[in-house]
Amino acid sequence: MINVIYEDNHLLVVEKPVNIPVQGDSSNDEDLLTMLKQYLKEKYAKPGEVYLGLVHRLDRPVGGIMVFARTSKAASRLSKIIAERTFAKTYLAIVEGHGIRKSDTLTDYLIKDSKTNTVSVTDEAHGRKAVLDYELLNSRNDLNLVKVNLHTGRSHQIRVQFASRNMPLWGDQRYNPKAVKHQQIALWSYEISFPHPTTKEVLTFRCEPPGKYPWNELMPES
Repeated sequence: MINVIYEDNHLLVVEKPVNIPVQGDSSNDEDLLTMLKQYLKEKYAKPGEVYLGLVHRLDRPVGGIMVFARTSKAASRLSKIIAERTFAKTYLAIVEGHGIRKSDTLTDYLIKDSKTNTVSVTDEAHGRKAVLDYELLNSRNDLNLVKVNLHTGRSHQIRVQFASRNMPLWGDQRYNPKAVKHQQIALWSYEISFPHPTTKEVLTFRCEPPGKYPWNELMPES
C-alpha cells in the first residue's frame, strides 16, 4: 500500500517506497507509476487508461516524497516550475567520513555512462554543472547526517558529489566501496516545496525517513 500524503484534482503527493522503480524498466518489476494509476482507477472507478504525469524522479533505491500530476496541464506547469528552479527539493543523507564541514556548497561537472548507469566527475567541457548545498545536522563516529538542498537535478548527483570527496553515502552499493551487500542506501527525499500549478499557493510536504539503522542513530528525537 502506497502512503498518499496529499491529493487534489491536479496533484498526487506520495511516499515512494525504497527499491521500487518510479516507472517501468528492464527489470519488469512493479513500478510506482503503474501502482498509482491503478490506485486512481480503483478509487474513482475510472474507465480506460488513467493519466498520471511523471515530472521528477528518484533513484530506485531511494525513498521519500514525490509529486505526480493528475492532468496534462498540471504536468506542463510543474515541469516549468522545475525548469525555473522554483521547485525546492530537500534530502536527508548519511555520509561516511571524518572532518566534514558544518555546511558547504558543492559544485562539480558530471558525466553519465549510460552503458554502466554510473556517473562520474569530469571537467566543464565534458560534463553538466551540478550544484548542491548541505548542512551538517548530527555526527556519530564516522557517520554524518546532512540536509541537502539540490540546485540542479543531475542523475545520481548527491551520491557522486559526496563520494568524489571521500564522503560516500552509507549503504550506497554503487559508489561506496565499503557498503555491505543488502544495505539500504541512506538517502531520503525529505521535503518538496512548490507553487500549486493552478492556485499558485506554495505547498510544502515532508516525509520522515525510516526509523531504523542508521537513521535511528542520527535523527533527532521528535
